[in-house]
Amino acid sequence: MNIQELFSLKGRVALVTGATHGLGMAVATALAEAGATLVVNGHSADRLEQALKAYREKGIDAKGYLFDVTDEQAVIEFVGRIEREVGPIDILVNNAGIIKRIPALDMTLPEWNEVITTDLTSPFLMSRAVAAGMIQRGGGKIINMCSMMSEVGRDSVTAYAAAKGGLKMLTKNLATEWAKYNIQVNGIGPGYFATAQTAPIRQNGNPFNEFIISRTPASRWGDPEDLAGTAVFLASKASDFVNGHILYVDGGILASLGRASNEN
Repeated sequence: MNIQELFSLKGRVALVTGATHGLGMAVATALAEAGATLVVNGHSADRLEQALKAYREKGIDAKGYLFDVTDEQAVIEFVGRIEREVGPIDILVNNAGIIKRIPALDMTLPEWNEVITTDLTSPFLMSRAVAAGMIQRGGGKIINMCSMMSEVGRDSVTAYAAAKGGLKMLTKNLATEWAKYNIQVNGIGPGYFATAQTAPIRQNGNPFNEFIISRTPASRWGDPEDLAGTAVFLASKASDFVNGHILYVDGGILASLGRASNEN
């Protein structure tokens, strides 16, 4: 097999949850450009339609499905429907997630449960539903969108960090259980990326913007396209012996204490 074939996703079906914007859309676009038939999930009809239009403008014929990834019965129903209407799911990217920046003392139980259910329980539900077919077919790829908060904490993101830390261990455990079926379960841990959501805090002079740039050895925010190669690698045959690994795409933050204040 040549190197192009090793990374090709031609003939495979990829389902990316929450791929209507931001990093999820960047990952989904990369998989489609590598040859995969793309299926995207969303929970807002308007946003899903806007996303499908954006994919079409990129030359990608994405298939959209509207369902709640935290609803067990909806997950089972729509995974079956996708496999009937589009084809067997070879690649699953559990990208859907939320964050609530609330101090732990002020966070209510419903707020906690919403984050944990969306960021940790839904990847379990989706993975379990998709893995059944993968096992029958002899293999597949599952990619969980973890976070630097899978490793470190910050103030006001208690539920998010707990969920992403749990997602790291869910990734490792599913990889352990399903390796015998030729299913590879890995994670991507993005650092701080330039998206529409982070635009307000990336303005020059914003203290957090200065903090991220000074804290990151690469001295910049990530571009969503920086995730493309990582996603294709973990979705392709190139990663067939990579399992239970979290690949952090963070410009070196987790590897460093940061630059000294007098450094360039």
